[in-house]
Amino acid sequence: MPLALLALAVGAFGIGTTEFVIMGLLPEVADDLHVSIPTAGHLVSAYALGVVIGAPLLAAVTARLSRRTVLIGLMVLFVAGNVLSAFAANYDYLLAARFLSGLPHGAFFGVGAVVATTMVAPERKARSVSLMFLGLTVANIVGVPAATLMGQHLGWRATFLGVSVIGVAAIASLALLIPHDHAQAPAVGLRREMAALRSLPVWLALGTTVAGFGALFSAYSYITPMLTDAAGFAEGSVTLLLALFGVGATAGNLVGGRLADHSLRGTLFGGLTSLAVVLALFPLLMTTEWTAALAVVLLGMAAFVTGSPLQLMVMEKASAGPSLASSANQAAFNLANAGGAWIGGLALAAGFGATSPALAGAVLAVLGLGVAGTAWSVDRRRAVPGRERVVATHVPEQAPALHP
Repeated sequence: MPLALLALAVGAFGIGTTEFVIMGLLPEVADDLHVSIPTAGHLVSAYALGVVIGAPLLAAVTARLSRRTVLIGLMVLFVAGNVLSAFAANYDYLLAARFLSGLPHGAFFGVGAVVATTMVAPERKARSVSLMFLGLTVANIVGVPAATLMGQHLGWRATFLGVSVIGVAAIASLALLIPHDHAQAPAVGLRREMAALRSLPVWLALGTTVAGFGALFSAYSYITPMLTDAAGFAEGSVTLLLALFGVGATAGNLVGGRLADHSLRGTLFGGLTSLAVVLALFPLLMTTEWTAALAVVLLGMAAFVTGSPLQLMVMEKASAGPSLASSANQAAFNLANAGGAWIGGLALAAGFGATSPALAGAVLAVLGLGVAGTAWSVDRRRAVPGRERVVATHVPEQAPALHP
Protein backbone atom coordinates (compact mmCIF):
# COMPACT_ATOMS: atom_id res chain seq x y z
CA MET A 1 0.00 0.00 0.00
CA PRO A 2 1.39 3.45 -0.89
CA LEU A 3 2.62 5.71 1.89
CA ALA A 4 0.31 8.44 0.58
CA LEU A 5 -2.58 6.62 2.28
CA LEU A 6 -0.99 7.68 5.58
CA ALA A 7 -1.59 11.32 4.67
CA LEU A 8 -5.27 10.60 4.06
CA ALA A 9 -5.49 8.70 7.35
CA VAL A 10 -3.95 11.63 9.27
CA GLY A 11 -6.59 13.95 7.83
CA ALA A 12 -9.31 11.42 8.69
CA PHE A 13 -7.93 11.18 12.24
CA GLY A 14 -8.25 14.94 12.73
CA ILE A 15 -11.74 15.04 11.24
CA GLY A 16 -12.93 12.12 13.36
CA THR A 17 -11.52 13.71 16.50
CA THR A 18 -13.20 17.09 16.01
CA GLU A 19 -16.51 15.49 15.02
CA PHE A 20 -16.94 13.37 18.14
CA VAL A 21 -14.99 15.23 20.85
CA ILE A 22 -17.64 17.92 21.25
CA MET A 23 -20.02 15.32 22.69
CA GLY A 24 -17.73 14.79 25.66
CA LEU A 25 -17.13 18.52 26.21
CA LEU A 26 -20.73 19.75 26.19
CA PRO A 27 -20.79 20.45 29.97
CA GLU A 28 -17.58 22.52 29.80
CA VAL A 29 -18.75 24.46 26.74
CA ALA A 30 -22.20 25.09 28.21
CA ASP A 31 -20.76 26.33 31.49
CA ASP A 32 -18.19 28.62 29.84
CA LEU A 33 -20.60 30.15 27.32
CA HIS A 34 -23.54 30.32 29.76
CA VAL A 35 -25.96 28.16 27.81
CA SER A 36 -27.84 25.00 28.72
CA ILE A 37 -26.47 21.57 27.80
CA PRO A 38 -29.36 20.93 25.34
CA THR A 39 -28.54 24.26 23.65
CA ALA A 40 -24.87 23.31 23.53
CA GLY A 41 -25.96 20.06 21.90
CA HIS A 42 -26.91 22.07 18.82
CA LEU A 43 -23.16 22.32 18.17
CA VAL A 44 -23.29 18.64 17.19
CA SER A 45 -26.14 19.31 14.79
CA ALA A 46 -24.37 22.36 13.30
CA TYR A 47 -21.35 20.22 12.43
CA ALA A 48 -23.53 17.49 10.88
CA LEU A 49 -25.43 20.12 8.86
CA GLY A 50 -22.10 21.41 7.57
CA VAL A 51 -21.17 17.91 6.43
CA VAL A 52 -24.48 17.34 4.62
CA ILE A 53 -24.31 20.70 2.82
CA GLY A 54 -20.56 20.81 2.25
CA ALA A 55 -20.05 17.28 0.90
CA PRO A 56 -21.83 17.66 -2.46
CA LEU A 57 -21.36 21.43 -2.67
CA LEU A 58 -17.57 21.50 -2.28
CA ALA A 59 -17.14 18.40 -4.44
CA ALA A 60 -19.13 20.12 -7.19
CA VAL A 61 -17.38 23.50 -7.11
CA THR A 62 -13.93 21.85 -7.08
CA ALA A 63 -14.68 19.30 -9.82
CA ARG A 64 -12.21 20.88 -12.27
CA LEU A 65 -9.38 21.28 -9.76
CA SER A 66 -6.69 18.69 -9.16
CA ARG A 67 -7.65 16.29 -6.41
CA ARG A 68 -4.36 16.91 -4.60
CA THR A 69 -5.13 20.64 -4.49
CA VAL A 70 -8.70 19.96 -3.37
CA LEU A 71 -7.59 17.75 -0.47
CA ILE A 72 -5.08 20.33 0.76
CA GLY A 73 -7.63 23.14 0.39
CA LEU A 74 -10.24 21.16 2.35
CA MET A 75 -7.80 20.64 5.22
CA VAL A 76 -6.99 24.37 5.22
CA LEU A 77 -10.73 25.03 5.63
CA PHE A 78 -10.82 22.40 8.39
CA VAL A 79 -7.99 24.11 10.28
CA ALA A 80 -9.68 27.50 9.88
CA GLY A 81 -12.93 26.16 11.33
CA ASN A 82 -11.20 24.69 14.37
CA VAL A 83 -9.08 27.79 15.02
CA LEU A 84 -12.22 29.93 14.86
CA SER A 85 -13.91 27.47 17.26
CA ALA A 86 -11.05 27.88 19.72
CA PHE A 87 -11.35 31.67 19.69
CA ALA A 88 -15.15 31.95 19.43
CA ALA A 89 -16.28 34.91 21.54
CA ASN A 90 -19.74 33.50 22.26
CA TYR A 91 -22.10 30.64 21.53
CA ASP A 92 -23.34 32.01 18.20
CA TYR A 93 -19.79 32.37 16.87
CA LEU A 94 -18.97 28.84 18.02
CA LEU A 95 -22.10 27.52 16.32
CA ALA A 96 -21.01 29.14 13.03
CA ALA A 97 -17.44 27.87 13.44
CA ARG A 98 -18.67 24.30 14.01
CA PHE A 99 -20.74 24.54 10.83
CA LEU A 100 -17.63 25.73 8.98
CA SER A 101 -15.59 22.87 10.45
CA GLY A 102 -18.11 20.36 9.10
CA LEU A 103 -18.13 21.70 5.54
CA PRO A 104 -14.91 19.95 4.35
CA HIS A 105 -15.63 16.65 6.14
CA GLY A 106 -17.64 14.83 3.48
CA ALA A 107 -15.74 16.18 0.49
CA PHE A 108 -12.41 15.17 2.07
CA PHE A 109 -13.51 11.57 2.53
CA GLY A 110 -15.23 11.54 -0.85
CA VAL A 111 -12.32 12.90 -2.87
CA GLY A 112 -9.83 11.06 -0.65
CA ALA A 113 -11.50 7.73 -1.41
CA VAL A 114 -11.21 8.40 -5.15
CA VAL A 115 -7.51 9.27 -4.76
CA ALA A 116 -6.88 6.20 -2.59
CA THR A 117 -8.37 3.80 -5.14
CA THR A 118 -6.38 5.28 -8.03
CA MET A 119 -3.08 4.62 -6.26
CA VAL A 120 -3.52 0.85 -5.90
CA ALA A 121 -4.20 -2.19 -8.04
CA PRO A 122 -7.90 -2.93 -8.74
CA GLU A 123 -7.91 -5.90 -6.36
CA ARG A 124 -6.83 -3.64 -3.47
CA LYS A 125 -9.31 -0.78 -3.87
CA ALA A 126 -11.48 -1.62 -0.87
CA ARG A 127 -8.44 -2.05 1.35
CA SER A 128 -7.13 1.35 0.30
CA VAL A 129 -10.43 2.98 1.31
CA SER A 130 -10.45 1.10 4.61
CA LEU A 131 -6.93 2.35 5.39
CA MET A 132 -8.08 5.93 4.90
CA PHE A 133 -11.10 5.27 7.15
CA LEU A 134 -8.66 3.79 9.68
CA GLY A 135 -7.86 7.34 10.79
CA LEU A 136 -11.55 7.88 11.59
CA THR A 137 -11.94 4.72 13.65
CA VAL A 138 -8.62 5.15 15.49
CA ALA A 139 -9.78 8.66 16.41
CA ASN A 140 -12.49 7.03 18.53
CA ILE A 141 -9.86 4.99 20.40
CA VAL A 142 -7.11 7.58 20.85
CA GLY A 143 -8.02 11.01 19.52
CA VAL A 144 -11.40 11.58 21.15
CA PRO A 145 -10.44 10.38 24.67
CA ALA A 146 -7.16 12.35 24.58
CA ALA A 147 -8.84 15.49 23.25
CA THR A 148 -11.61 15.15 25.85
CA LEU A 149 -9.08 14.92 28.67
CA MET A 150 -7.27 17.94 27.25
CA GLY A 151 -10.50 19.91 27.21
CA GLN A 152 -11.42 18.92 30.75
CA HIS A 153 -8.01 19.92 32.17
CA LEU A 154 -6.90 22.78 29.91
CA GLY A 155 -10.25 24.08 28.71
CA TRP A 156 -12.32 23.21 25.69
CA ARG A 157 -10.61 25.88 23.58
CA ALA A 158 -7.31 24.01 23.96
CA THR A 159 -8.95 20.96 22.41
CA PHE A 160 -9.79 22.80 19.19
CA LEU A 161 -6.29 24.26 19.03
CA GLY A 162 -4.90 20.75 19.41
CA VAL A 163 -7.13 19.47 16.60
CA SER A 164 -5.90 22.39 14.46
CA VAL A 165 -2.33 21.15 14.92
CA ILE A 166 -3.42 17.73 13.63
CA GLY A 167 -4.92 19.50 10.62
CA VAL A 168 -1.64 21.30 9.92
CA ALA A 169 0.18 17.96 10.11
CA ALA A 170 -2.33 16.54 7.62
CA ILE A 171 -1.72 19.45 5.22
CA ALA A 172 2.03 18.83 5.36
CA SER A 173 1.53 15.09 4.84
CA LEU A 174 -0.77 15.62 1.86
CA ALA A 175 1.67 18.06 0.25
CA LEU A 176 4.60 15.67 0.72
CA LEU A 177 3.04 12.27 0.07
CA ILE A 178 0.20 12.62 -2.45
CA PRO A 179 1.74 11.80 -5.85
CA HIS A 180 2.13 14.70 -8.25
CA ASP A 181 0.20 12.85 -10.94
CA HIS A 182 -2.81 13.95 -8.89
CA ALA A 183 -1.72 17.57 -9.33
CA GLN A 184 -3.40 17.69 -12.74
CA ALA A 185 -7.09 18.54 -13.00
CA PRO A 186 -9.21 15.40 -13.55
CA ALA A 187 -10.67 14.86 -17.00
CA VAL A 188 -14.13 14.50 -15.48
CA GLY A 189 -15.90 17.86 -15.27
CA LEU A 190 -18.89 19.00 -13.26
CA ARG A 191 -21.37 17.99 -15.94
CA ARG A 192 -20.25 14.34 -15.89
CA GLU A 193 -20.12 14.35 -12.09
CA MET A 194 -23.73 15.59 -11.98
CA ALA A 195 -24.79 13.09 -14.64
CA ALA A 196 -23.46 10.22 -12.52
CA LEU A 197 -25.85 11.22 -9.73
CA ARG A 198 -28.84 10.67 -12.02
CA SER A 199 -28.21 6.92 -12.00
CA LEU A 200 -30.70 4.69 -10.14
CA PRO A 201 -27.94 2.31 -8.92
CA VAL A 202 -26.14 5.27 -7.32
CA TRP A 203 -29.25 6.28 -5.40
CA LEU A 204 -29.88 2.71 -4.30
CA ALA A 205 -26.33 2.56 -2.97
CA LEU A 206 -26.85 5.85 -1.12
CA GLY A 207 -30.12 4.50 0.27
CA THR A 208 -28.29 1.43 1.56
CA THR A 209 -25.86 3.73 3.37
CA VAL A 210 -28.67 5.72 4.99
CA ALA A 211 -30.53 2.62 6.17
CA GLY A 212 -27.46 0.60 7.17
CA PHE A 213 -25.72 3.30 9.17
CA GLY A 214 -29.07 4.60 10.42
CA ALA A 215 -29.27 1.20 12.12
CA LEU A 216 -25.95 1.85 13.85
CA PHE A 217 -26.81 5.35 15.05
CA SER A 218 -30.25 4.35 16.23
CA ALA A 219 -28.49 2.25 18.88
CA TYR A 220 -25.19 4.10 19.32
CA SER A 221 -26.86 7.45 20.01
CA TYR A 222 -28.40 5.91 23.14
CA ILE A 223 -25.63 3.53 24.10
CA THR A 224 -24.94 5.34 27.39
CA PRO A 225 -28.44 4.82 28.90
CA MET A 226 -28.34 1.23 27.67
CA LEU A 227 -25.05 0.61 29.47
CA THR A 228 -26.08 2.37 32.69
CA ASP A 229 -29.80 1.59 32.96
CA ALA A 230 -29.89 -1.90 31.42
CA ALA A 231 -26.40 -3.34 32.00
CA GLY A 232 -25.73 -1.57 35.31
CA PHE A 233 -22.43 0.15 34.49
CA ALA A 234 -21.40 3.25 36.39
CA GLU A 235 -21.37 6.43 34.31
CA GLY A 236 -17.60 6.72 34.77
CA SER A 237 -17.11 3.44 32.87
CA VAL A 238 -18.85 4.60 29.71
CA THR A 239 -15.79 6.37 28.24
CA LEU A 240 -13.77 3.13 28.34
CA LEU A 241 -16.65 1.20 26.81
CA LEU A 242 -16.92 3.70 23.97
CA ALA A 243 -13.21 3.14 23.33
CA LEU A 244 -14.08 -0.56 22.98
CA PHE A 245 -16.57 0.47 20.30
CA GLY A 246 -13.66 2.16 18.51
CA VAL A 247 -11.62 -1.04 18.76
CA GLY A 248 -14.47 -3.01 17.22
CA ALA A 249 -14.98 -0.39 14.51
CA THR A 250 -11.28 -0.44 13.63
CA ALA A 251 -11.22 -4.22 13.38
CA GLY A 252 -14.43 -4.28 11.34
CA ASN A 253 -13.12 -1.60 9.00
CA LEU A 254 -9.91 -3.52 8.27
CA VAL A 255 -11.70 -6.86 7.87
CA GLY A 256 -14.38 -5.31 5.66
CA GLY A 257 -11.79 -3.76 3.36
CA ARG A 258 -9.98 -7.05 2.90
CA LEU A 259 -13.16 -9.09 2.38
CA ALA A 260 -14.66 -6.56 -0.02
CA ASP A 261 -11.69 -6.92 -2.36
CA HIS A 262 -12.73 -10.56 -2.76
CA SER A 263 -16.52 -10.10 -2.74
CA LEU A 264 -17.88 -6.58 -2.57
CA ARG A 265 -21.56 -7.46 -2.51
CA GLY A 266 -21.08 -10.53 -0.34
CA THR A 267 -19.28 -8.43 2.28
CA LEU A 268 -22.07 -5.85 2.20
CA PHE A 269 -24.82 -8.44 2.63
CA GLY A 270 -22.86 -10.24 5.35
CA GLY A 271 -22.16 -7.02 7.24
CA LEU A 272 -25.77 -5.83 7.19
CA THR A 273 -27.00 -9.28 8.26
CA SER A 274 -24.49 -9.34 11.14
CA LEU A 275 -25.55 -5.84 12.17
CA ALA A 276 -29.22 -6.84 12.24
CA VAL A 277 -28.43 -9.92 14.35
CA VAL A 278 -26.24 -8.03 16.84
CA LEU A 279 -28.84 -5.30 17.31
CA ALA A 280 -31.65 -7.83 17.71
CA LEU A 281 -29.64 -9.55 20.47
CA PHE A 282 -29.03 -6.30 22.39
CA PRO A 283 -31.88 -6.85 24.92
CA LEU A 284 -30.25 -10.18 25.83
CA LEU A 285 -26.65 -8.94 25.74
CA MET A 286 -27.38 -5.90 27.92
CA THR A 287 -28.36 -8.05 30.92
CA THR A 288 -24.81 -8.50 32.28
CA GLU A 289 -21.74 -6.28 32.22
CA TRP A 290 -19.42 -8.60 30.29
CA THR A 291 -21.98 -9.39 27.59
CA ALA A 292 -22.80 -5.67 27.32
CA ALA A 293 -19.11 -4.89 26.75
CA LEU A 294 -19.04 -7.63 24.11
CA ALA A 295 -22.13 -6.11 22.46
CA VAL A 296 -20.39 -2.74 22.15
CA VAL A 297 -17.40 -4.31 20.40
CA LEU A 298 -19.62 -6.41 18.10
CA LEU A 299 -21.70 -3.36 17.20
CA GLY A 300 -18.61 -1.48 16.05
CA MET A 301 -17.34 -4.47 14.07
CA ALA A 302 -20.63 -5.30 12.35
CA ALA A 303 -21.33 -1.69 11.37
CA PHE A 304 -17.90 -0.79 10.03
CA VAL A 305 -17.48 -3.98 8.03
CA THR A 306 -19.84 -2.27 5.59
CA GLY A 307 -18.06 1.13 5.56
CA SER A 308 -15.53 0.68 2.77
CA PRO A 309 -17.77 -1.64 0.68
CA LEU A 310 -20.52 1.00 0.67
CA GLN A 311 -18.07 3.76 -0.25
CA LEU A 312 -16.53 1.71 -3.04
CA MET A 313 -19.90 0.58 -4.37
CA VAL A 314 -21.10 4.18 -4.74
CA MET A 315 -17.87 5.10 -6.52
CA GLU A 316 -18.08 2.18 -8.93
CA LYS A 317 -21.72 2.81 -9.74
CA ALA A 318 -20.76 6.42 -10.52
CA SER A 319 -17.52 5.51 -12.27
CA ALA A 320 -18.03 8.19 -14.93
CA GLY A 321 -17.89 10.89 -12.23
CA PRO A 322 -16.96 9.38 -8.85
CA SER A 323 -15.92 12.40 -6.75
CA LEU A 324 -19.35 13.97 -6.33
CA ALA A 325 -21.11 10.66 -5.69
CA SER A 326 -18.39 9.60 -3.26
CA SER A 327 -18.82 12.86 -1.34
CA ALA A 328 -22.61 12.48 -1.43
CA ASN A 329 -22.15 9.13 0.30
CA GLN A 330 -20.55 10.98 3.21
CA ALA A 331 -23.61 13.22 3.36
CA ALA A 332 -25.67 10.03 3.46
CA PHE A 333 -23.64 8.82 6.47
CA ASN A 334 -24.56 11.98 8.35
CA LEU A 335 -28.21 11.78 7.32
CA ALA A 336 -28.07 8.28 8.77
CA ASN A 337 -26.65 9.75 11.97
CA ALA A 338 -29.50 12.23 12.34
CA GLY A 339 -32.25 9.90 11.13
CA GLY A 340 -31.09 6.93 13.17
CA ALA A 341 -30.88 8.99 16.35
CA TRP A 342 -34.40 10.33 15.71
CA ILE A 343 -35.87 6.85 15.16
CA GLY A 344 -34.13 5.46 18.24
CA GLY A 345 -35.46 8.39 20.25
CA LEU A 346 -38.99 7.63 19.08
CA ALA A 347 -38.63 4.08 20.41
CA LEU A 348 -37.47 5.38 23.78
CA ALA A 349 -40.18 8.04 23.96
CA ALA A 350 -42.82 5.39 23.25
CA GLY A 351 -41.77 3.61 26.46
CA PHE A 352 -40.44 0.42 24.87
CA GLY A 353 -37.45 0.25 27.21
CA ALA A 354 -33.79 1.21 27.33
CA THR A 355 -32.73 -1.27 24.63
CA SER A 356 -35.57 -0.44 22.23
CA PRO A 357 -33.38 1.84 20.05
CA ALA A 358 -31.29 -1.23 19.21
CA LEU A 359 -34.38 -3.14 18.09
CA ALA A 360 -35.39 -0.17 15.95
CA GLY A 361 -31.88 -0.30 14.53
CA ALA A 362 -32.32 -3.99 13.70
CA VAL A 363 -35.38 -3.09 11.63
CA LEU A 364 -33.35 -0.42 9.80
CA ALA A 365 -30.59 -2.96 9.10
CA VAL A 366 -33.16 -5.31 7.55
CA LEU A 367 -34.43 -2.36 5.50
CA GLY A 368 -30.84 -1.77 4.37
CA LEU A 369 -30.66 -5.40 3.28
CA GLY A 370 -33.84 -4.89 1.29
CA VAL A 371 -32.43 -1.83 -0.48
CA ALA A 372 -29.16 -3.67 -1.16
CA GLY A 373 -31.13 -6.60 -2.54
CA THR A 374 -33.06 -4.28 -4.84
CA ALA A 375 -29.77 -2.80 -6.03
CA TRP A 376 -28.46 -6.30 -6.72
CA SER A 377 -31.57 -7.09 -8.74
CA VAL A 378 -31.16 -3.89 -10.78
CA ASP A 379 -27.48 -4.68 -11.35
CA ARG A 380 -28.32 -8.15 -12.66
CA ARG A 381 -30.36 -6.53 -15.40
CA ARG A 382 -27.87 -3.73 -16.13
CA ALA A 383 -24.39 -5.09 -15.39
CA VAL A 384 -22.34 -7.83 -16.96
CA PRO A 385 -23.65 -11.18 -15.69
CA GLY A 386 -21.21 -13.07 -13.49
CA ARG A 387 -19.03 -10.06 -12.71
CA GLU A 388 -20.05 -8.86 -9.25
CA ARG A 389 -17.50 -6.03 -9.10
CA VAL A 390 -18.59 -4.43 -12.40
CA VAL A 391 -21.51 -2.50 -10.97
CA ALA A 392 -21.43 0.62 -13.10
CA THR A 393 -20.96 -0.76 -16.58
CA HIS A 394 -24.02 -0.72 -18.82
CA VAL A 395 -24.00 -3.46 -21.43
CA PRO A 396 -26.25 -3.53 -24.52
CA GLU A 397 -28.83 -6.29 -24.51
CA GLN A 398 -27.22 -8.00 -27.52
CA ALA A 399 -23.71 -8.03 -26.02
CA PRO A 400 -22.36 -11.48 -25.08
CA ALA A 401 -21.98 -12.27 -21.39
CA LEU A 402 -18.52 -12.06 -19.86
CA HIS A 403 -17.42 -14.63 -17.31
CA PRO A 404 -14.44 -14.50 -14.90
